[in-house]
Formats: sequence, C-alpha cells, structure tokens
Amino acid sequence: NLLFNTLKKNPNQVKQIVSASAIGIYPDSLTEVYTEDSTRQDSGFLGHVVEKWEASIEKFRLLNLRVAKIRTGLVLSGKGGALPEIAKPIEMYLGSAFGSGRQFQSWIHLEDIASIYQFVIANNLDGVYNGVAPNPVTNKVLTKSVAKVLRKPLFLPNVPRFVMKLALGEMHELLFSSQNVSSHKIESAGFKFKYPTIEQALDEIYSQ
Repeated sequence: NLLFNTLKKNPNQVKQIVSASAIGIYPDSLTEVYTEDSTRQDSGFLGHVVEKWEASIEKFRLLNLRVAKIRTGLVLSGKGGALPEIAKPIEMYLGSAFGSGRQFQSWIHLEDIASIYQFVIANNLDGVYNGVAPNPVTNKVLTKSVAKVLRKPLFLPNVPRFVMKLALGEMHELLFSSQNVSSHKIESAGFKFKYPTIEQALDEIYSQ
C-alpha cells in the first residue's frame, strides 16, 4: 500500500485516517437492523470487497493513527449516482418499484454524507460509523416519494432485477439488497442531519 509505506518511511504530522466504506458489508435482510457492531457480513461480491478494503485500512493503526471508516449508504443527489436512474423512468411515466419493493434502502443526502466526513475529521473520531440518514425507507416508499416530488403517477409492475443491472452495473445491488442500517452511533457522537427524512432530501434536490 503506497500511502501506508509513505507514512511509515517519512516523518509526518498525520494523526487520523478517514476512509470511505459501504453498507454493502451487511447481509441482505428484510428484518434485521444493522449497527456498527453487527458481526454478520454479506457473502457476495460487494461484501467481500468492502471487507478486504476495511481490513487494508485497519493496518494504519500500526502507525499509531486513529482510523475511521464511514459505511456509506445510497447517496442521493440530482447530479449523479442512483437517483437520476430511479427518476428517469418515472419522468417518462414508466416508473415502478424494484423487485419486491419491500427491501430497505438506507439512503443519505449528498450534503449530509459530506458533513459526516467533516464531522469525523473535526472531532478526531475513531472506528466504524454508518453514513446513512436516520429514517431508512423501503424501495416502494422511495419510488413513491420520487414520483410524488416529480408529480408523476406510478402504475406499472415492479422492475425486474436484470433491467437495473444493465443500467447500473454492480450499483444495482444498492437498490435490490435490503439493509436497514442505523445512524444512532454518529448521532450519539453529536452529528445533526440536515435532511433526516426522504421527503426533506428529495424536496431539496428537486427544488434546484
């Protein structure tokens, strides 16, 4: 690891490493609520990638650095990512929920995830933090909420998994896997969300 070796071999003033991670490390579940202390890990491709990434970041502790990992959920932004792909068919009157629609989407507004990084750095936090909003919603609720803010009807059957895999590649897992992830730990540290509900987040995004 280039960064690790550079810090190890050269005098520096680095005290903390803050790394992006993903809630994809948590297994697909319609019933479980995941916290940072959850020990079960997803056995699929994304779960393995996240596990290896987090393990590689942990070794910075050997340099006596504080290590923070932010497990990021479905980031909502009008400028890219999954939301425009969700909105596109809705705008064309072709919108519907994905799969069963019952899967939980642990989302977060782009502005809030950026603020979490700033908060973790400013407060020199250590450990794992979930980067998700306090109010996860099902995919059905997410889709209906997008349709409502766009003032479009929903009347088609749910979208099969393979269709979104063609459109989004591996990112489609974020829409079809169910992860109900808690934000309690970062809130307990003092972080305040600007957009805690899906309605507030979408209203801000589509008011621009």
